[in-house]
Amino acid sequence: MRSRFSAFAVNDASYLLKSWHSSTRPARLDLDSQLRWTALEIVGTTGGTAFNTDGTVEFVAHYRESGHPGSLSENSYFVRENGDWVYVRAL
Repeated sequence: MRSRFSAFAVNDASYLLKSWHSSTRPARLDLDSQLRWTALEIVGTTGGTAFNTDGTVEFVAHYRESGHPGSLSENSYFVRENGDWVYVRAL
């Protein structure tokens, strides 16, 4: 989750697509260059250890848009695909 937040912060669409599950990955991703992601708070997690094949991350991501602060809250579902943790969808 932290690496995906960092990718959003630096507008790295290729990493975001690579870390997205093949069954839910969009064909392309257009990021808003006016949106500045500023902080990530992890609220809670389930699973996600070396012994798990899936897990969730509940988070609040903070941003600034046109000088105004905002936040996005989500509970994300991740699974292992080819040994890597990948984002599947918001729950």
